[in-house]
Amino acid sequence: MTDKNTPTHQLPPKRAGALLKVSNLVAGLQSGVSIVDGLSFDIAAGETFALLGESGCGKSMTALSLMRLLPDGVSNRAGSVLLAETELFGLPEREMCRVRGGQMAMIFQEPGLSLNPVMTVGEQIAEVLGLHGGQDVGRDLSRQRRCIELLDQVGIPDAARRVSEYPFQLSGGMKQRVMIAMALAGNPQLMIADEPTTALDVTIQAQVLQLLRDTQDKNGMAMLLITHDLGVVAETAHRVGVMYAGQIVEQASREDLFAQPLHPYTQKLFAALPHAGRRDQPLTAIPGSVPSLGSIVQGCRFAPRCDQAWALCSEQTPEWTVVAEGQGVRCHLYCSAEERGLRTENPVLNPQSSVLSPQSSVLSPRSSSLLQVENLQVHFPIRKGILQRVVGQVKAVDGVSLEIPAGRTLALVGESGCGKTTLGKALLQLIAPTAGSVQFEGRELIGTKAGRRASMQMVFQDPYASLNPKMRVAEILEEGMSALNIGGNGAARQTYIDGLLDKVGLARTAKWRYPHEFSGGQRQRIAIARALAVSPQLLICDEPTSALDVSVQAQILNLLKDLQQEFNLSYLFITHNLAVVEYLAHEVYVMYLGRIVERGTAEEVLRSPRHLYTRALLSAVPRIDGQHREFIRLAGDLPSPANPPQGCHFAPRCNQVEAICREHYPPAVKISPTHTVHCHLPVKSVNSG
Repeated sequence: MTDKNTPTHQLPPKRAGALLKVSNLVAGLQSGVSIVDGLSFDIAAGETFALLGESGCGKSMTALSLMRLLPDGVSNRAGSVLLAETELFGLPEREMCRVRGGQMAMIFQEPGLSLNPVMTVGEQIAEVLGLHGGQDVGRDLSRQRRCIELLDQVGIPDAARRVSEYPFQLSGGMKQRVMIAMALAGNPQLMIADEPTTALDVTIQAQVLQLLRDTQDKNGMAMLLITHDLGVVAETAHRVGVMYAGQIVEQASREDLFAQPLHPYTQKLFAALPHAGRRDQPLTAIPGSVPSLGSIVQGCRFAPRCDQAWALCSEQTPEWTVVAEGQGVRCHLYCSAEERGLRTENPVLNPQSSVLSPQSSVLSPRSSSLLQVENLQVHFPIRKGILQRVVGQVKAVDGVSLEIPAGRTLALVGESGCGKTTLGKALLQLIAPTAGSVQFEGRELIGTKAGRRASMQMVFQDPYASLNPKMRVAEILEEGMSALNIGGNGAARQTYIDGLLDKVGLARTAKWRYPHEFSGGQRQRIAIARALAVSPQLLICDEPTSALDVSVQAQILNLLKDLQQEFNLSYLFITHNLAVVEYLAHEVYVMYLGRIVERGTAEEVLRSPRHLYTRALLSAVPRIDGQHREFIRLAGDLPSPANPPQGCHFAPRCNQVEAICREHYPPAVKISPTHTVHCHLPVKSVNSG
């Protein structure tokens, strides 16, 4: 073991017997600008190596480089990639085609874009089998049987029927499992998984990750896991490489990285994670963004965003420093005393040193209700035949009641397809409710003109799609003000817009730019500013951080908390990220198939869940503290809201179901004055902390 007080400069050592060996990999543009710059790592059979970092760090480009699938204008310019002692960069394309899908396979981030929409699931898997399946699956009947086996292996119910379906007939989780089945069809030695669970619910994410781990245990497959989710890394990876601006800045075993992250960038990623312990503290957001390609030619690439940088960091590029066996870092804080010069700080830093001090203000007290919803229903007719007669109803929202006081946050959680977004749109009358009551400050909204529309605004999930690409920021922010006759004349509105940009942390000059000129986090800030432009009292936030890196997520959560404290805003926060709920919410409502199955304070629902569905959601959340969790796997998938099960809607997936559950929908059972559950047999209180 290397003494931590006498670090050495060298590349990460290559271990004997590694299946994949990557040495000094460089990939970049024809202009000479590098996207991937000097990467070196190796992966043994049966091992998972995780590449961790923000968007724009070069993780996906690394995967495409290994597969030799780089886009036009980008090429591999240097380095070596050995797979089972075969140099991949020296192979002709004909041989490389046999390697792809056979010896190495890739799961892409977006299954909806990766699957062919005009081919059935079975045809797409059979295509892989024809190329890499061997002689035993050469016949059509054998291929069909093998396709069904693969779909069954990845946990798709009724595989014999699904094999003949098209991708549009499958849910997001099923599409991702089909992608995994296609990747496994060639029995690869190496699997490259590029953000395989980013767009999935926590329950589906847990199933997909368990499937990959089970496949590794069975086949000894190596895996390169690309992600920005520290929880996924904690539960899946054996070793981790932290990537920033095209370089690996830290590499260690999972245990060492989570026990003591060394690089300031890694420390800030950990400090940006939301959880209940930081509820009264601002999260540590990393200022700025990943530098653009080629913008930093010397010095540390993280220096402009690092609060521990000094002169040497801008003058000299840090070398790789081995601080222990299997653990290294690219940072001047760990260089020799001579290189540190007059800098005397201890280079081994406290991972929690970057956490900010608590805010002076506390959570707002509960006050009178701002929004009251009673028995809200949103049913969509199912029409068939030439005359388009109504033959049924899709019960997207089926009798939801809730209330949100001023200055409070209500989190609405549940799997995709349970009706959360439909409920949010129905409150704004973007979708016409079928029945029920929505009262805002005591005034009924359903059946009236949208006179209170300015008091309720929505922040959508995708900032890329929700902003008009042909309008400047100033026009986007002024559009709502003009429509609702808010803000006086044009000059007064521009002054007000400048103040809005200050509030959301953007420069005033940004208002003359277009949306495509901003990062994802900055676009979400613009979306929040647009909602604030009409001075609302309630914001409906529909998954506003699901597509963002953990560092950008911290910036948005800090902003939402600050705005709530300053303007006494109320939030309906729609999400499946329970860590965000734990940090931000006062009350939590759990939704399943159009109905609320459990409600209560955040402490009650998250710490003492009484509905099995709530417990299953909580059990699926990856932990980074190393504590064991027992994953509650739910049978089957979410039933169709067009044909909900008789009795309790959750009964077909419940492992504690009894006869009464299949006959009658459960009434509300009061656990406490603020905690209610719809269950005939509520589970005993269990501390899930």
